[in-house]
Amino acid sequence: MPTTTETTAAELLDELASIEDPRMRAVNERHGDDHGANLSKLRAIAKRLKQQHPLALELWATGRTDARLLALLVARPKAFDEAELDAMLREARAPKVLDWLTNYVVKQSSHAEALRLAWLGDADPVVAAAGWALTSHRVVKSPEGLDLPGLLDTIEAEMADALGRLQWEMNTCLAQIGIVHPELRARAIAIGERLRVLEDYPTPPNCTSPYAPAWIAEMVRRQG
Repeated sequence: MPTTTETTAAELLDELASIEDPRMRAVNERHGDDHGANLSKLRAIAKRLKQQHPLALELWATGRTDARLLALLVARPKAFDEAELDAMLREARAPKVLDWLTNYVVKQSSHAEALRLAWLGDADPVVAAAGWALTSHRVVKSPEGLDLPGLLDTIEAEMADALGRLQWEMNTCLAQIGIVHPELRARAIAIGERLRVLEDYPTPPNCTSPYAPAWIAEMVRRQG
């Protein structure tokens, strides 16, 4: 196996191909992720490589979903400027890439708040969804300065008609407001009950439903 200093992007593409599982690809493709990489093995590769930002840029430029996932694990989040992160989000369509880009890179960058504000009202629902994901993170971690009642106003007015990822992230924000902020819990639950978004979402046994009233109730129960 090549050492960290010897590993090239081309070699890594071959290594990623070697951990491709056709059955896993078939499952992933049903959710819009065009790869079959074993993510545990992909993470092990990233652990071996450690942070290598120039290599991450090369991997991202290939356009391959598995290579982009690896790139996000070995990149240095603080090395990206705001425009780079915006461009990366807009060209990334695979759900897993969007999730990792938002959670592993954008949230760790110094541009997270500027991008949150820029993305929230974007006409592209995938971009707007990332803005809501960052907002949910702030609701939980640093709510100071957020207009929480205003966010509930927007969710109440727009979530029912939102598309795909955008609806999911708005619903997540609704639930997090209800879970973390007791003074707004009754209103968050009432919005969820009225809109009924994700009420019938298939939820495996022993997992929490994403339906906001149920999600809020379960997390509050666990807290105390």
